[in-house]
Amino acid sequence: MKFIDHVTVSVQAGDGGNGRTSFRHEKYIDKGGPDGGDGGNGGDVVFVATRNQNTLVSFRYHRELAAEPGGAGDKVRKHGKNGKDLRVDVPVGTIVTNAEGQTIVDLTEDGQQAVVAAGGRGGFGNAHFISSVRQAPKFAEKGEAGELKDLTLELKLIADVGLVGLPNAGKSTLLSVVSNARPEIADYPFTTLTPNLGVVDVDKESSLLFADIPGLIEGAAEGKGLGDEFLRHVERTAVLLHLIDATSDDVVADYQTIQNELETYRSNLALKQQIVVLSKMDLVIPEDLAAKRAAIEKVIPKGTQLFSISSQAHENLQAMLYAVRAIVDTERKRAAAEAPVENVVPTLRLKDQSSWRVSREGDVFTVSGSKIERFAVRTDFDNEEGLRRLRVIMRKQGIMHELGRQGIKPGNIVRISGGTFEY
Repeated sequence: MKFIDHVTVSVQAGDGGNGRTSFRHEKYIDKGGPDGGDGGNGGDVVFVATRNQNTLVSFRYHRELAAEPGGAGDKVRKHGKNGKDLRVDVPVGTIVTNAEGQTIVDLTEDGQQAVVAAGGRGGFGNAHFISSVRQAPKFAEKGEAGELKDLTLELKLIADVGLVGLPNAGKSTLLSVVSNARPEIADYPFTTLTPNLGVVDVDKESSLLFADIPGLIEGAAEGKGLGDEFLRHVERTAVLLHLIDATSDDVVADYQTIQNELETYRSNLALKQQIVVLSKMDLVIPEDLAAKRAAIEKVIPKGTQLFSISSQAHENLQAMLYAVRAIVDTERKRAAAEAPVENVVPTLRLKDQSSWRVSREGDVFTVSGSKIERFAVRTDFDNEEGLRRLRVIMRKQGIMHELGRQGIKPGNIVRISGGTFEY
């Protein structure tokens, strides 16, 4: 399966169904009243996080997602069918942002779900508008349009440990030895072209999720080699396992190359907890290995643990895994302590939806405002009774008074939410 971790999709929630204008016409029932039913609500588009997926490849050829619209109301006050929600599975670790770059939701837990586009509300049928002064309403509401959004989905794998290092540092070999993963392994650079995940059993009671990130080279953060394409996948890890090939002529330069790329991409990545590992120790004579360890110890931050391992010979692997688990446990506890308390009821500052504004351009007066626009989109501007109801609502909200204050005259045009009518 091809690994895709960044896609743009268009999501369309279902439109609400139109209300019905209808009157009873039954044998032996004289002067039957209005019986038009309400339209059904449109379906929502819902993203659901699942651990059964680890790539966004399913969106490669399905960039348009649409929920079901609501059904129209019918006679005898029959309510239109509500549109079915569209539930879309996405990998755990998916971040959803809108066209302005604002984060809508960050799906970090298995089963977590979020409505990313809300369906439109169904319009009321004429039976809904019966009153003491309106015995036979000859109008119904239109359904609201469902939300239409262009969204960007970005996958950042949620792993405990991120394996980083230059090409052929031994990351894939290590992962294949300590976990159930089977990455491609060869004696040439860039055998790993996509991140690999593997579950590592430290002992009978605990396990860790490792992510093998494709090899970095100098300039990767600027796009060289595989570039920064996959650096996003180490942002959420608790610890980085930084592998350095012990057979390299300059292990210090190798270490500093990766550190520089981490810092160039995101400064906090270079500051993330690390364990430095000299791999392939079985291919180096003990004296050379000791000299290279001494050289590395001079440049790594104080307190950083240093291990020498051989994945092929299974040397020092268990001790390294215990050290990794200890850091992961510490970092996860620290992150949990710093996380906001979820059971605190937030103070919500609601936007005043009753506010409105009138602007004039020549003989055209434009009315804007959340609440009045919502009434307008549900109004059939070709139906005189429906338009009369909208005028009544505008009068009650003081909009008609403001139009008069701004000098509106008979025959001038009032525009509101895409619809127009003569004053």
